[in-house]
Amino acid sequence: MNKRFLPVLLVVILASLFFAFQSKGSGGSDNPRSRYEKILRNVGLLLEQGHYSPKKIDDNFSKAVLKNFLKDLDEDKNIFLQKDIDSFKRFSTSIDDEIHGASLESFYSISASYSRRLNEVAQLYKDILSRPFDFTLDENVVMDPEKLNYAANEEERKNQWRKRLKYMTLTRYSDMLDDREKNAGRKVADTAKDAVKFVYKADSTLEREARDQVRKQIERYFTTLKNHNTTDELFSSFVNAVTNEMDPHSAYFAPIDSRGFNEMMSGKFYGIGAQLKEEEGKIKIASLVTGGPAWKSGELGLNDEIIKIAQGADEPVDVSGYAVTDAVKLIRGAQPGTEVRLTLRKPDGTIKVIALKRDEIKLDDTFARSAIINGENKIGYIYLPEFYIDFEKPDGARCSDDVAREIEKLKAEGVDGIVMDLRGNGGGSLPEVVKMVGLFIEDGPVCQVKGRDQSQPQQLKDRDKSVLYTGPLTVLVDENSASASEIFAAAIQDYKRGIVIGSSSTYGKGTVQRTIPLSPESEFQFPGRKQEDLGTVKLTLQKFYRINGGATQLKGVTPDIVIPNRFELLRLREKDNPSSLSWDEIYKADFKPWDAVYDAGTVVSSANQQLKSNNTFVELKKQLEWIDKQNDKSYSLNLTRYKETLKQLKEAYKQVDSLYKLPYDLKITNTAADAAKMENDKEKTEKNKTFINRIKNDVYIDQSVKALNTMITQANLALNKNGYLEEPAKKN
Repeated sequence: MNKRFLPVLLVVILASLFFAFQSKGSGGSDNPRSRYEKILRNVGLLLEQGHYSPKKIDDNFSKAVLKNFLKDLDEDKNIFLQKDIDSFKRFSTSIDDEIHGASLESFYSISASYSRRLNEVAQLYKDILSRPFDFTLDENVVMDPEKLNYAANEEERKNQWRKRLKYMTLTRYSDMLDDREKNAGRKVADTAKDAVKFVYKADSTLEREARDQVRKQIERYFTTLKNHNTTDELFSSFVNAVTNEMDPHSAYFAPIDSRGFNEMMSGKFYGIGAQLKEEEGKIKIASLVTGGPAWKSGELGLNDEIIKIAQGADEPVDVSGYAVTDAVKLIRGAQPGTEVRLTLRKPDGTIKVIALKRDEIKLDDTFARSAIINGENKIGYIYLPEFYIDFEKPDGARCSDDVAREIEKLKAEGVDGIVMDLRGNGGGSLPEVVKMVGLFIEDGPVCQVKGRDQSQPQQLKDRDKSVLYTGPLTVLVDENSASASEIFAAAIQDYKRGIVIGSSSTYGKGTVQRTIPLSPESEFQFPGRKQEDLGTVKLTLQKFYRINGGATQLKGVTPDIVIPNRFELLRLREKDNPSSLSWDEIYKADFKPWDAVYDAGTVVSSANQQLKSNNTFVELKKQLEWIDKQNDKSYSLNLTRYKETLKQLKEAYKQVDSLYKLPYDLKITNTAADAAKMENDKEKTEKNKTFINRIKNDVYIDQSVKALNTMITQANLALNKNGYLEEPAKKN
């Protein structure tokens, strides 16, 4: 254990012993109330004594925690009434006292009110959905919680639910009408199993069936809420309202959550490689695991809604209203090769059924890999989905070693430039970032790390004077490039070693976390003392800084060449979270910029000018801004207006999809070394085919290649002017 964490753990140990003594005769650790108070107190101590930049736990902090907890319980503001919220204000200045050891009252009072109100609203949908909706009326429903107030009374709350349920029914009813129109005139519709006759249904029948579908969804939704909202889970939410107010990355894990996380990380499971999220009672795709079945299919995208899940050809299960954990159980399987079918609703409203074969989510599918882009020049392309390292094996996989091998392969092919693709790379090992930057620069600092009590930051340096690759380099990033990816991009940018290309900024996570047990006895030997598992806290302990002195926190890295991005307007970066730590700067590190043989300023200026007049990107930006304006979460409940808006959205999404694809394919080939490895290996050949298909018509890669072509042209002119027939001798 690192010595600098000992003071924090010793403070928690003393607190634990105090609570153990204090609770004798009142149930001790067997008393849930005492246990919750102990957890809350220990969390408070860790935050105050160990957090990198702790906010003062006072009345203002208390108000923010109350707001966080209420938002977590009732984000859509359709469960509590305004008088409940008013009554909770008495806790706005006492939660800080509870964190400091006062009797825990706020959690019990609020959670009891929540359970009571949840039971009330759980009865509303049955009556509302028992009668037909009139979709000819002109009325709207507001779905954005920021634009909503809590209902003043039960009648107003019921009307909120009526509009919400009417909208849910409208979306299904509209889909059914479209389906009927598509099948009009057809007597037979072929299915995977057999041929069935198409049955024409009247509007009233479709409306009733749509209401019935919504009823089943909401029934499952409330059942799931009640089953999962145990006192322990509600308390975990309460504690996370505390930790998340310090910063978005500090979090509390109850014992069952931390054990489940560890089992998942160390064990094997078979699935499709998709991370799910719950949003407005819907199950949506949050991210895809690179190399997993979902990623390989190319048919799933971020924010796709999963409507149904089927095991092979079995009857699909409607998962509307399911908890994410329950949906995951249906998707995961015990054996590879078994089929799962997902019915999806795409962001443009279209319905799609895809069949995927489960597979083990293998780590080697996320390793670095490369290809060659042939055109005006021969360009090397390296894709790195994460900064990985195998801590268990001395000779295990390390991304810096793997990237070095890919560079060697590309150099053997005589590439003129390299694109390093870090889009979607959420980070990973800090030492690996330092080593990887060292492949492209001479020795020097890569980033600075500062702890809470450090007057001077620690400089993490590349100490190897050799340079593996000295040619033109571009780094491709997006809004999901975070942490270690941002350190790499920032170092390349600060050294003027290459040109960074991507969306308006990277994610902006410039902090370091460590998991610390709330039962610190586990870190020490206490003979004869029964160990109590109170869970763990992931605590923010350090902050990253660029070598130019600026933090990567909040602002991220601003690319030299900015390209419009479809997720630009989703507002999911660090800066979009009000509890994020602030940006600041420290002294600049001492480093020597790269002496490039091309004029980076001219390359960047030329590229940005071309983008401004590029019809593809001009239209892309226009379409994305229009979609963002439409997506204000206020929707018409009139069928005609709803269908008009939906048609416009579908056309806009279709236009965006077409703009993202090049009108031509890039000429992609494998290195000779990779081609030899794939020979007679069907699995590797199929994976490679998917990899090539994903990059051959990528507009962002194409822009990176164009920038490299300009850099190469300038470099060649400079070398010829100085009398070189080829590049100066490289350090290897």
